[in-house]
Amino acid sequence: MPDVTDTPVLPPRFRSWLFAPGDSERKMAKATEGEADIVIFDLEDAVAEEAKPAAREGIRAFLLAQGDEARARLWVRVNPLDGPHTADDLAAIMTGRPGGIMLPKSRGRHDVEELDRLITPLEVEIGIVPGFTPVIALVTEVAAAMFTTGDYSGAPRLAAMTWGAEDLADSIGALSNRGEDGEYTFTYELARSLTLLGAAAAGVPAIETIDGDFRNLGGLKKRAERVRRDGYRGMLAIHPAQVPVINAAFSPSDEEVAEAREIVALFEANHGAGTIGHNGRMLDRPHLSRARQLLAQVEG
Repeated sequence: MPDVTDTPVLPPRFRSWLFAPGDSERKMAKATEGEADIVIFDLEDAVAEEAKPAAREGIRAFLLAQGDEARARLWVRVNPLDGPHTADDLAAIMTGRPGGIMLPKSRGRHDVEELDRLITPLEVEIGIVPGFTPVIALVTEVAAAMFTTGDYSGAPRLAAMTWGAEDLADSIGALSNRGEDGEYTFTYELARSLTLLGAAAAGVPAIETIDGDFRNLGGLKKRAERVRRDGYRGMLAIHPAQVPVINAAFSPSDEEVAEAREIVALFEANHGAGTIGHNGRMLDRPHLSRARQLLAQVEG
């Protein structure tokens, strides 16, 4: 049995989360061989209804062919809990010991709790410490879920939160989720903000949603850098070409790391000080906290 603990954790890096359709062994292999920090084998949107049973078995076999260390970055998106497939998905894939589970269309903390109830006996059956398999929840894909994004604190297994704009648009009957300038309109920017705030309240990283225009890498770079400044810690990807851009955007620069270390050192040298003057500006405790958070991204 793998060496495990009872606390679900993310891999050391979780900047890029690349989807691969669970009904294609070739695409799963290509995604696994690439640079993505986390690969998500998709059993939901990417797999037709009639192909789901075969996809489950394909994912299970693919996972079993990997070593324990390799599986840590291989996650699976199961089908939503309000449909007929989730229990069958989990029964098949958990024997493959995936690195984690993505829960789509989460309607609130109660859905994560229900997922935990489904996973726990399967972990016990295959010899994994109960609660070890982490979960990332997609928290804005249905209209009602927008009102529960702040309720996830302490949810079992929760390791990250992300959001979705396409299913949300479908849920509310919108013709489009973009304005004439190509940017998300207010409702979807609100979803992004609520996810960020909800993740902060829950004490887990916020992960940005996909960029469907996988050929526009310049636009992806701009967007990834912007949401990182806002507090996001990674981003979903739908194409391997997006992964290097996302990894670079969510990796602190040498200059950022050096400044963070300098700020931490200043406060350590002036123990008990509430504010410190530095390079023409006043630093206080929130600056120290942000510096430590940035260093944690590169130093663990």
